[in-house]
Amino acid sequence: MKEIIGELDAKGLSFGIVVSRFNSFFTEQLLLGATDCLVRHGCIGDDITVARVPGAAEIPMAVKRMALCGKFNAVLALGCVIQGATPHAELINTQVSRALSSIALDTGVPVLSGLVSANNLDQAVERSGTKAGNKGWDAAIAAIEMVSLLSRLP
Repeated sequence: MKEIIGELDAKGLSFGIVVSRFNSFFTEQLLLGATDCLVRHGCIGDDITVARVPGAAEIPMAVKRMALCGKFNAVLALGCVIQGATPHAELINTQVSRALSSIALDTGVPVLSGLVSANNLDQAVERSGTKAGNKGWDAAIAAIEMVSLLSRLP
């Protein structure tokens, strides 16, 4: 049996990060987690480009532009959507997730979601760098691995 796995080495790789300004208390922590992960795994700060968008709904358009430009090995999407009294959050989360998957499949560029989907503020805090880790870091480590894995697949 032959097994193909990705390495966790970001040396020489370039990453685009799209981060939502909405809920910036959380998204800035996601961005810190993602960039920390990339740098700790060998990426040089100049090889990380951050684009800021107004809210989570705008993330896919910027991600697609970054994925198509040919400058990035992978693109990360960072945002935070907190459930309110209406189903608006669920609609945004569903549409953004579908769009990100579609962009990755259509472009062949790994697109990793660091979108926090929380029912309340406590959950958002937990997923943005406390008890439940940092979804920005999680997206970054997955991006590094996917770039490596795809380079090894036939």
